Amino acid sequence: MPKIKTNKGAAKRFRKTGTGKILRNHAFTSHILTSKTTKRKRNLRQSVTMSPGDTRKMKVLMPY
Repeated sequence: MPKIKTNKGAAKRFRKTGTGKILRNHAFTSHILTSKTTKRKRNLRQSVTMSPGDTRKMKVLMPY
């Protein structure tokens, strides 16, 4: 059976943890930052685990 190709766009945006969970970055960090509070911008810098429904879809895109 042939190998499954990794979706390179997804591989650049998401990371897999050792236990198989997927980490993603927050949105809303690229522009119009003056209207956002310092606390909000600081919290948006942190990575967060992806929701279970989206994780199932990501395992197809990133099998390895």
